[in-house]
Amino acid sequence: MTTVATMFDPAAARRQMVDGQLKPHRILDPAILSAMGELPREAFVPERLAAVAYIDEDIEIAPGRYLMEPMLFGRLLQELAIEPHHRVLDVGCGTGYSAAVLARLAARVVALEMDGDLATRTSRLLARLDLNNVFTTVGALFAGEPANAPYDRILLEGATDEVPEALKQQLADRGRLAAVVRRNGVGKATIVERHGNAFGVREVFDAATPMLPGMTKPKGFVF
Repeated sequence: MTTVATMFDPAAARRQMVDGQLKPHRILDPAILSAMGELPREAFVPERLAAVAYIDEDIEIAPGRYLMEPMLFGRLLQELAIEPHHRVLDVGCGTGYSAAVLARLAARVVALEMDGDLATRTSRLLARLDLNNVFTTVGALFAGEPANAPYDRILLEGATDEVPEALKQQLADRGRLAAVVRRNGVGKATIVERHGNAFGVREVFDAATPMLPGMTKPKGFVF
């Protein structure tokens, strides 16, 4: 009897993801398509979920932590317009898939994770893939990683009630941040751009993804 596991063809799944999820949503940047079409997404999810690593849904990689669905991830990347010389902060990198993709697009990536076990797994997976332009660090997600700031681009790997001020302040001048901001239960893919000491904010499309830990705004609290 043939099982699902033996039927799983990672290369075919990657092609189907690119052709069926990314391109139909106008994700056409060749660098993004190449990175997502070549990196083994299945390596970044629990082994029992490898066969569904490329479905168009968020995948739970640890209790309360998720790998963002490919289409949303790709659209956020395209909105960021990452260039080869950029320094990027990946907030909530999980097991490191996002950091691996970013490493293919940018000069240097700081992968921030609050869970030490996930951060360790990230480091091991990235080393196995010979991606040596990623620095993995552990800390509170809402605080960012100021020691390595400023960043040309910042990506939040999950939803937030507000973009923390600490993250905005870590943007370089003309830097850009992408996040899914949730207000009144509705998520919007949001781009923040820094111009000197001013920040422009624009909502680009509706989006839904699980919240990042520490990014839920308690009543009366200001980031």
